[in-house]
Amino acid sequence: MKRILSYSFILIIPLFILLPQKGRAQDFVYTPKDPAFGGSYLNYSWLLNSANAQNLYQKSSNFGFNQNPLQNFQQTLQEQVLSQLTQKVIQQRFGKINLKKKSSYQFGQFSINVIPGSNGVNINISDNSSGQQTTITIPNF
Repeated sequence: MKRILSYSFILIIPLFILLPQKGRAQDFVYTPKDPAFGGSYLNYSWLLNSANAQNLYQKSSNFGFNQNPLQNFQQTLQEQVLSQLTQKVIQQRFGKINLKKKSSYQFGQFSINVIPGSNGVNINISDNSSGQQTTITIPNF
């Protein structure tokens, strides 16, 4: 009888442990950290400093534009004059370049081959000293 009683205690005690009990929980309360979303205004400087420390983007000065309009004008004028000089030098050196017929040009260590095709014009530029090549394709429209 004592054995049966001891076995019943061994079986009954785990049942009481495994039986569902009344749940006890705490209400979940969300408190925002960001002051823009209702958080404490004291978090503002910490959040800003944290964001700036993680910012990998370095702000460039006006994306290459000067604030001074006279400097902008001078830079634009220089670019246009250099462009026109480049066009005149190319016309004097190579004459009129016709992209509709196959032609080859030698300019210092570079050789330039113009090859028209059905998809457009291929311009092959080869560096004779290093052996590097670049191909530019101008599509037909």
